[in-house]
Amino acid sequence: MADPFEKARFATKAVHAGQAPDPATGAIMTPVYLTSTYVQEAPDVHKGFDYARTNHPTRLALERNLAALEGGAWGLCFGSGSAATHAVLTMLSAGDHVVSCNDLYGGTYRLFTKVFARFGLEFTFVNAYDPAAVADAITPKTKLVWVETPSNPMLLISDIKELARVAKAKGALLAVDNTFATPYLQQPLAMGADLVVHSTTKYLGGHSDVVGGAVVGADKGLFDKLKFIQNAVGAVPGPLDCFLVLRGTKTLALRMEKHCGSALKVAKHLLEHPEVERVHYPGLPSHKHHNLARAQMRMAGGMISFELKGDLARAKRMAALTKVFALAESLGGVESLIGHPATMTHASIPREERLKAGLTDGLLRLSVGIEDVEDLVADLDQAILRSLEK
Repeated sequence: MADPFEKARFATKAVHAGQAPDPATGAIMTPVYLTSTYVQEAPDVHKGFDYARTNHPTRLALERNLAALEGGAWGLCFGSGSAATHAVLTMLSAGDHVVSCNDLYGGTYRLFTKVFARFGLEFTFVNAYDPAAVADAITPKTKLVWVETPSNPMLLISDIKELARVAKAKGALLAVDNTFATPYLQQPLAMGADLVVHSTTKYLGGHSDVVGGAVVGADKGLFDKLKFIQNAVGAVPGPLDCFLVLRGTKTLALRMEKHCGSALKVAKHLLEHPEVERVHYPGLPSHKHHNLARAQMRMAGGMISFELKGDLARAKRMAALTKVFALAESLGGVESLIGHPATMTHASIPREERLKAGLTDGLLRLSVGIEDVEDLVADLDQAILRSLEK
């Protein structure tokens, strides 16, 4: 059946795409179907659902919603962002080669180097924000190019169109982790990417109350491979998890406007702060990828990283002194978070590799929430001031 919201604008799709009123009751919210199996009329004669690991109506609604938001033909949901990443890599075979950005989430690096490398996949980590470096790293065995843009935690921007051209010319797939940007800010499929990966735990869910992941694409062959893996491995989200992410996507456009607007104000304030060494935020003209971000993103996002003057100890003190910003892992919720990547989200990456990517021991990462921006700025100011005290 054709999607009546196929040609709708983004916020309308976010509220409605993939979600028809419940046919049994007319409920406007997608029901949480707490079932593991379905009654069949006869052997292999059913209503499209036979076992909940294989297909589930609440999950299907979320998958269709995310596909619509990313401009894809299909979506597949998983129990976490790492499970979604795992599914993409599981399409490969021993001896295949992956070129990856060297500034990426620590959990992804760990999955690549500590899990898949044991099964014969080979990885090369490069400055993927230089398309020539990616092209030089591709070999005849390369099957996948993996990038995050904006990256975690340095907020670097990849030229998706150019990387898609490079990958296609070499016969490799391009997968883009779009978690930081969300489909509201950029749509990699429209720029030539083959797959988009999300941790739905973050901005898509938006309320720090659910863990999930997703892969979205347009190619039917990739869908068949990934659907088989989703069913065979079984790392699927539960129905309540899917319901919570669906609730989150309904307000994605509103929340991203607030996240981005406040983040720009916070970044400008930090840039002028006498105790801040440098600020990494693609919305600032001083960011080396500012023009590229403006070209391929609607706004610059809600994530900031920055470095204080002083040593590692001061950065750690400052992270523990905020009151509105909570010291916690993750990102993308309505509440503001602060983290110290070297000891938290990116601790699994060896220090020498972190430093090569520009991730210093003193780097701090902010997920700017939807609180009043004046309170956020005041909170950072008091924590920076108090961090001078030893």
